[in-house]
Amino acid sequence: MKKLVLIGNGMAGIRTIEEILKLLPDYFDITVFGKEPYPNYNRIQLSKVLQGNTELKDITLNEWQWYEDHNILLYPGETVVKIDKKRQLVYTDKGKEAPFDHLIIATGSTPFILPIPGADKEGVTGFRDISDCERMIKESDKYRHATVIGGGILGLEAARGLLNLGMDVDVVELSDYLMEAQLDRTAGELLQEELERQGMQFHLNTQTVEVLGNERVTGVKFKNGNTIATDLVVMAVGIRPNVTLAQEAGLVVNRGIVVNDYMETSSANIYAVGECVEHNERTYGLVAPLYEQGQVLAKQICGMNHQGYKGSIVSTQLKVSGVDVFSAGVIKETPETKVMKVFDEWQKTYKKIVIHNGRLIGAVLYGDTKEGTKLFSYIKKQASVEDYLASWQNTDEEESIVATMSDDEIICGCNGVSKGAIVKAIKEDGLTSLEEVKNSTNAARSCGQCKGMVTDLLELTLGDDYSDNSKETICGCTDLSHEEVVAEIRQKGLTLTKEVMNVLDWKTEEGCSKCRPALNYYLGMIHPVDYKDERESRFVNERLHANIQKDGTYSVVPRMYGGVTNAKDLRKIADVAEKYNVGMIKMTGGQRIDLLGIKKEDLPNVWKELGMPSGYAYGKSVRTVKTCVGAQFCRFGTQDSVGMGIQLEKKFEGLNTPHKVKMGVSACPRNCSEGSVKDVGVVGLDGVWEIYVGGNGGTDLRQADLLVRVKTEEEVLSYTAAFLQYYRENASYLERTSKFVERVGIEQVQKVVMNEALRHDLNQRMDQALSVYKEPWDEAIENQKTLKDLYQNITMK
Repeated sequence: MKKLVLIGNGMAGIRTIEEILKLLPDYFDITVFGKEPYPNYNRIQLSKVLQGNTELKDITLNEWQWYEDHNILLYPGETVVKIDKKRQLVYTDKGKEAPFDHLIIATGSTPFILPIPGADKEGVTGFRDISDCERMIKESDKYRHATVIGGGILGLEAARGLLNLGMDVDVVELSDYLMEAQLDRTAGELLQEELERQGMQFHLNTQTVEVLGNERVTGVKFKNGNTIATDLVVMAVGIRPNVTLAQEAGLVVNRGIVVNDYMETSSANIYAVGECVEHNERTYGLVAPLYEQGQVLAKQICGMNHQGYKGSIVSTQLKVSGVDVFSAGVIKETPETKVMKVFDEWQKTYKKIVIHNGRLIGAVLYGDTKEGTKLFSYIKKQASVEDYLASWQNTDEEESIVATMSDDEIICGCNGVSKGAIVKAIKEDGLTSLEEVKNSTNAARSCGQCKGMVTDLLELTLGDDYSDNSKETICGCTDLSHEEVVAEIRQKGLTLTKEVMNVLDWKTEEGCSKCRPALNYYLGMIHPVDYKDERESRFVNERLHANIQKDGTYSVVPRMYGGVTNAKDLRKIADVAEKYNVGMIKMTGGQRIDLLGIKKEDLPNVWKELGMPSGYAYGKSVRTVKTCVGAQFCRFGTQDSVGMGIQLEKKFEGLNTPHKVKMGVSACPRNCSEGSVKDVGVVGLDGVWEIYVGGNGGTDLRQADLLVRVKTEEEVLSYTAAFLQYYRENASYLERTSKFVERVGIEQVQKVVMNEALRHDLNQRMDQALSVYKEPWDEAIENQKTLKDLYQNITMK
């Protein structure tokens, strides 16, 4: 059996092995050396790890088991330090030697660190691997201000991640607009405007000449003499092919390891692939050309006929939340080129297509990139302008773009997967889900930008047999998910439900009883101070401040903070119950008194005569905080659960949330207030409070997860506020905390809430939301006629 050794456990090298296994699955004895202690992971998704959207396990491409299943001997965390060409051996930093018949070098690249004074100081890092992400995440716990040097794709992705970690971020760029290599000035300026709105500060036309500080960075100095203070410097000014090993082995090296069309180096039986390679005087730093190289190399090693590698046309997409940017081919205008431009200043969308001799050679899209894959296919084929215009004009706006694509057009640019290949796999292999298509064809497995098109292909191919469970839209009035609607509201600065429906092309003019309350909540959450709550968009119970019963009467639940009441309030409740012939007076599970059987027309007077705040038994809000009697009376109690419960209830009173929120505070682990099945449960131990989240005591029973242990009541309030605000900002409307915590994972919630800077920011936004709270029925009670008119005009069920 031939011995095949791969140096480098990254994307290009392992993709080559995957292609070899397809061609000759049992022919080679394969050994892989990787300097990182992980299995193969998706490096282009690192920005999502840094941005807090995902973890290493989520971007792993080949689990440990994959290596075992294919009899691949993997040495993780072990670096090859020497290649002996004559004896065909490699040597590692741990003293191991391995013989080879075929050797593949896939050592990738290293981040370019500017050769300026101070670049070696503590607090200066690149952005290239998991360790870089971990370093920046750790730094964000201690420090506040970050500076990213480089306004290209990598720099902007790093900057967005650092913003998510709660840091203030400056971006320094040598050019006079962003992503100068991939965008033109118009798109670059649109991008800058959006990223400034997100919180980035830019220094364009600026050259960094020194990193300031003693042992640790304290600032950076520019060529113009200006300086800015900073605690962290991220170098994102480019990459350099990692060629040291090849150079020391005597292989021909220029900028990269020089290879021919068959990915052969200057030495027999030694090949190179990926970012470390130079082909026809060009190196590549994007995944699609590296995978094309891998396919060619696999055929070469397996002795198959092929045309060789002829170079690649590349496309790029920026992976920053709230920003859609696409670029492909030649984007710079010359006297020999012509361009087609469409710029919608209001919608902030821009399209430029570059034409040479009547053929498409490049494109830039900003704001609306759904045409990107199709354009990239046309550019690779150098299709004529007439062909492009004909396809564009013949496309029904309601029809997915994949319906008009030919079978040879590429859906997944990263992995070179065509429409025809995906359709064939769906039909022949019985694929029914996006995940199955990814595993079978590799489409949507890398950057993920083509997921929508793959899903459309599934729907187009399977017809009525296709069921998409991956995307839950708000309602039938729109094809947008909750997350997409929130992103659009933020990005476009929408402030009214009608405006949202108009701008986002709602299918129904007035919306429905599902989407109107959702939009009302999202707008209030995003614009807590400026947004005026649309009471007419709320559910009937919230509009009437009472729960409708099956006989048409209503129940009223006055608030009793922590379940504690007094004789005066009890007398008022008794008087109201007698006067309005209340059918039943019942203690609720949340330690309140429920007055059932009240007529709708009596509700304003009932609330007026009670003179008590509502217990929000009807609301998508914090409803109750159930408490035990606590250390003051109970012989087992260790903490003041009643006092803690009252503080929590008063702090979050009237807070609008995606769904109802119930809390419980117990003074000891006996948990008499049932915090283990509450949205937020607080348990007192000797000198410690435990905070649990995500519980549910209803139909879908779920035990709460331990969020954190703290020592003080102030910390209980701070961590609870941070959790609730994170839930408010990231949950779908009508998603309980139990479903939310289950969906995102308690580890992710902990990572956010336990980050001091993020917790501080979440608390600030929570305080802002609470600052505008007003008893929603106060004005209505003062003007009962207005309220009665409102009741008579209620149409929402």
